[in-house]
Amino acid sequence: MILRTLTALIALPASFALAAPVAGDQTGDPVARAEAPAPATYQIDRVHSELSFRIRHLIGRVAGTFTDWSGTLVLDPEDLSTGKVEVTIQTASISTLNSDRDAHLRTPDFFAADSFPTMTFKSNRVELLGGDRLKIHGDLTIRGVTKPVTLDAQYLGRMEKDPWGMERVAFLASTKINRQDFGVSYNQTLEKMTMIGDEVEIEIAIEAVKQQ
Repeated sequence: MILRTLTALIALPASFALAAPVAGDQTGDPVARAEAPAPATYQIDRVHSELSFRIRHLIGRVAGTFTDWSGTLVLDPEDLSTGKVEVTIQTASISTLNSDRDAHLRTPDFFAADSFPTMTFKSNRVELLGGDRLKIHGDLTIRGVTKPVTLDAQYLGRMEKDPWGMERVAFLASTKINRQDFGVSYNQTLEKMTMIGDEVEIEIAIEAVKQQ
């Protein structure tokens, strides 16, 4: 009798063993034991990152940047759809390589830096487009006005160990906004045209370092 029972157990199909619940798993699926890796926090390395903008001036254009800004990315490089990004920009740090113009841009005519010292972007959804392309949807706040903005982004990849032994990720992103939407409305009319355009092109290049 014992011999026949042992023989029957040995002859059970392999699928039976997979169907049996494992310790700590109430679903009966051993794969459920493997937890998804927790998203990690990456600090933007401003020294190796860029934040720039361009806007029409008369019949040409003017470019500028902000020299004081920071941000974090919370993501799993293997699943970017769950990622989040937050960026804070100090408005008084605007630089267009012209001190008089920069001083004017800090006034209430433009950024009102004394009243609104920061601009922020906070993502709320990441849309994967295939390959290394994605869209980052979020809210941009300028002068206390918050509007939805979508960044067209490219994931440049991950370096597991940089020269300093740190893990890095990198992205490129761009978008266009209308400054009028945020209450930045100063302008002048010259020869039947405005001095400054309304559409602002924004480009961001980010390297971010994983926090320990």
